[in-house]
Amino acid sequence: MKRILLMNGPNLNMLGVREPDIYGRDTLETIENMVVEYGQARGVQVEYFQSNHEGELIDKLHEAHEDFDGVIYNPGAHTHYSYALRDAVASIDTPVVEVHISDVDAREPFRAISVFDGVVVAKISGRGKEGYLDALDVLLAL
Repeated sequence: MKRILLMNGPNLNMLGVREPDIYGRDTLETIENMVVEYGQARGVQVEYFQSNHEGELIDKLHEAHEDFDGVIYNPGAHTHYSYALRDAVASIDTPVVEVHISDVDAREPFRAISVFDGVVVAKISGRGKEGYLDALDVLLAL
């Protein structure tokens, strides 16, 4: 059975409360459960992890190298500046799909910059919570 890591970065634990007009009213737990169920229906085991701490996210990516067949990753604000996380993604053979709930390219100019360009297999943005399901489909198609 394939194993997929669903990983979310800083402030995503506040989904449902944080700017619901942008991110919706679904909580992170709701999204995690949705992806787990979607994966189960496709014969995939999904494990989830969220942290507001860069080092913990780096450590989890390093673990993914040995423990997972793919990673669905919403890096949150780290998208725009964390070269340490970019290097962690680049250092593993495990394919990573970058996900954003909102359309980051249509928001403030700084949000259009992703340091993960070139090290992820795909970027999905602006599809709401369904973007996470799209990311799982991308990983399964590899």
